[in-house]
Amino acid sequence: MRHGDKINNLGRKKAHREALLANLASQLIVHKRIVTTLAKAKALRTYIEPLITKTKKSGSETEISHQHRVVFSYLQDKVSVKELFTVVGPKIASRPGGYTRVIKLGIRPGDNAEKAMIELVDFNEIYGKSVETAADATKKTRRGRGGKKAEATVAPAITDAEVVEITKAPETEE
Repeated sequence: MRHGDKINNLGRKKAHREALLANLASQLIVHKRIVTTLAKAKALRTYIEPLITKTKKSGSETEISHQHRVVFSYLQDKVSVKELFTVVGPKIASRPGGYTRVIKLGIRPGDNAEKAMIELVDFNEIYGKSVETAADATKKTRRGRGGKKAEATVAPAITDAEVVEITKAPETEE
């Protein structure tokens, strides 16, 4: 019976599983996103989010150095610990949680395993800022359900003259 046993063992013994998660976490911190299997990505999320939370603790110098030692005991990699506390920590300081995002990528052809990309949320430049601005544009108060619906913001239309200017090839002399 597995009553209350919620940990995904990933088909490994404890020491092997901890080494695997430490290596995946180090690579995620250094590269900001990695591609792995879905099961490993979900297990990594529960492993790394408490470590990222430890970077936010402010206090005395001894408390901060203690957090460095605690995180190093999990990761066993000086470079990733330094990156975590100097680059990642200050950027996520205002975020209350949910530092990672898991995106499914389909299956791997060789063994039909589900692939997923796990990334640090604040380090995605493609859709991190555009989603925030779109959410702010349509933000309403929580009161009331009636009234006007939030109007979608529409990009300004491009005129025909601008299209001609854009598509016109530069003239070259030969």
